[in-house]
Amino acid sequence: MILESAEFVFKPPPVIARARRILIKPSAGYPAPYPVTTSREILATIIRGIRQVSDADILLLEGTLGGGSIYPIYQTLGYDFPRVLLLDVKDCIWVEVDNPLPKPLVMPTFWVPNVILSSDYLISVTPLKIANGRGSLSIMNMLSLLPYAKYSAEAPGGWEALYSLGIEKLITDLYFTLPFDMGIIEARQKFTVRDNQLKGEIEECGKVFVGEPYEVDSEASALLGLKTDYLPLIKEARANLESS
Repeated sequence: MILESAEFVFKPPPVIARARRILIKPSAGYPAPYPVTTSREILATIIRGIRQVSDADILLLEGTLGGGSIYPIYQTLGYDFPRVLLLDVKDCIWVEVDNPLPKPLVMPTFWVPNVILSSDYLISVTPLKIANGRGSLSIMNMLSLLPYAKYSAEAPGGWEALYSLGIEKLITDLYFTLPFDMGIIEARQKFTVRDNQLKGEIEECGKVFVGEPYEVDSEASALLGLKTDYLPLIKEARANLESS
């Protein structure tokens, strides 16, 4: 679903009314405002929409790629919503989860925060970002849910090892392992970066994309002509999973 950002109102699907715990994953790895990170405004809109139909626990979960605390970043970004619990990936209990694909592309298992598995509805909310010529959208946003202590450069199979396996393959495996229900791409602006994740070109776009993460990333990529390498891999893996 493609919406005009100026008119965006979050209309939760019926399943949210029955949920007891809803987890929102923003893109908040840097102490810099939108479009570097998910804006406070869109999170407030989503939370307000949820509260109109549900009294469920609402959690915000994010981690830093460097292993530092996420809480100072939450504070800088103004993430101070009433009755919303802010969590740091590094403080969670981690569990090893099997990749459900019969033939994983690179990762047969992932260590993930257990709160993901105990939540009834999962939402990924990310800015519209193009990094080094590639789309970095709602599925890519899931990457910072992997705990730094398990995947740091010092750990066996750490970040460098993971990237060397092919980030698009890694993201494909992660998509099938983490059961996210919804992706929201905050595309009021398009943010294009290269080596510096904090600086880049900003173009007005005026859209918000809402739907299942693969469908949302595909729709945004098609409309804006983005090269998003993990999408064809997900399509192929999904076909293989359905036929197995």
